[in-house]
Formats: sequence, C-alpha cells, structure tokens
Amino acid sequence: MVSSSNRTVPFPLPGSGKIGYQDLGVRAYSQSDVARLFKVSPARLRSWERAELVGPSVVVDSEPAYEYQDLLCVRAVLDLLDRGVPLRRIRRSVASLRRTLPEMDRPARALHMWHEGSGRMVLRHEGVLLEPGGQSVLDLGGAAPDNVTQLVQPSEAPVDQAGEWFELGCRKDTDPETYEDAITAYRRALEIDADFTDAHCNLGAVLYNDGRRDEARVCFERALQLDAGHLESNLNLANILEEDNRNEAALQHYKAALRADPLRADVHLNLSLLYEKLGLRRKARSHWRAYLQREPDGHWADVARSRLEEE
Repeated sequence: MVSSSNRTVPFPLPGSGKIGYQDLGVRAYSQSDVARLFKVSPARLRSWERAELVGPSVVVDSEPAYEYQDLLCVRAVLDLLDRGVPLRRIRRSVASLRRTLPEMDRPARALHMWHEGSGRMVLRHEGVLLEPGGQSVLDLGGAAPDNVTQLVQPSEAPVDQAGEWFELGCRKDTDPETYEDAITAYRRALEIDADFTDAHCNLGAVLYNDGRRDEARVCFERALQLDAGHLESNLNLANILEEDNRNEAALQHYKAALRADPLRADVHLNLSLLYEKLGLRRKARSHWRAYLQREPDGHWADVARSRLEEE
C-alpha cells in the first residue's frame, strides 16, 4: 500500500550505484527511483512537483527524469521538513527567490537551516547569506544580527492549502497511532480539492491499513475515475481484488500499473505471483526476470532466482 516516510538518506554520486539509467553520460533517475531512494511515497514526491519545489530537468526515452542536481533539491526539501519547517514556508521562500533572484537555478537546492534550533532558513548567494523569508543576515558563525534589512514579502506567494493537508497526511500515515490524524488530513485536502487524485489514493491506503477495506476500495476507485492510469491506485485496487479472488480483474489493474511504470519492481513482483496463481508460468518467469533486474537483493530476489532455476 502507499506509505510515506520523512527519513533523509544518502544517494549515489553520478555514475555510481544501481538506481537510474544513463543518457549522454548524465545519471538520470525516474520518479519511482527518486521516491524509493529517499523513502517517500511517489504521491508525496508528486505533491512537491506540483508545488514547484522539485522536479525532473532531463528527458530519457521521452520520459521526464531527475538528474543529480535535482536530487539535491529533493534532499534539501526533505531536510527542511524533517527540521520542522512547514511546507507553506518552503514554498513561499522558493517563490520569493524566483522573483528576487530569477537567475538562480533550482532555488530549493540552496535553502538550509542557519544553525540547529534557529528556526531560520538561509542561502548563500554570491558570498552573501540571505534569508528568503524576508531578511538578509550576516555570517557571524551562527549569532543572529540585529541589523537586518527587509528584502521580500513571502506572503505574496500563493498557498496550496490542499497540498499542506496532504503533506501532513503523508507525515501521519505510517504509524497506526496517528492513522486518524492522517485520515483527517487527507479528507481536509479533498474538501479543498475534490479532484486531488493522490489524496484519494493515500486516504484509501491508510483506511486499508486501518482495516477499513470497503472505504479504501471506494477511494481507489474514485482516484481511478479521475486518472485511469494512476499507478498506486491501480496497484492497490488490484491487491484488494486479488484478496477477493477476483484475479482477472486484478490482472487488468496490475497491467495498468505496469503501463504507468514498466520499471516498477513491485508491479513485476505482483504480476509474477498472480500469473503463477493462474498457472501461467511462462509469463510469470518474464516478470521474475524483470523484478530481479530492479531488485537483485532481498527475500523476493531469492524467490525469483529459485523460480527461474526450476525449469
């Protein structure tokens, strides 16, 4: 099911690691790669793209992809969120920087906390520390100066209230003790934007994990009414259908998820298992091979190798 996490993790330097693919010598990462790399849900990553904080900047095989510098933006946003900076404030700061310093490439990448516990965001530009929320600062080794100058008005930036509630839901949907908080947050997001597909999907996921399968199914179905190719909704609805032994219907949704992301490892895993259940071993084997290409280590990789060695 869809889940989210706030943990920041290191990522491979250009040209290293197993994640991503090459394009003219540039290391590139799909949206699914980036979500997996930073242990956030693809839906949460999409919400940051929607807020224009992060986003892919290269194209590989006609698909948008992230390069290394784009990953730095993701890490910067996640780090600020981990430190308690509200998403609204990050959006306003980035919008202010785009207006004030239009020549700056990927402004989110430059933002960081001035020092631990300060609660202030700064960036260094041309040797000067700036506070994009409205003040310039002096580089005094962490001591806050008294002589500050107003630069911009962050309130000019638009506020995506649905995105704010969605972000809160993502922070709350991994712990059973805060499931109700997550459900409330996602529902508030949908009150503001009834067509917020990712909010419908994530609401369905947390409802499912809370044992409310019928309500979850309705959420996934609503998400697919809005976007028939929505990967996580197809995958989650397929799981529910398979649990109900509606295997042919589940297969159609797994196939839709595969069309949305042919490289997604867990889609290949689910197809492998379902094809085996249906007695279609040859088709299962092709997906076991595809799964191993994306996930060469771990329990299911061992299962995949054993299945492929059987014949």
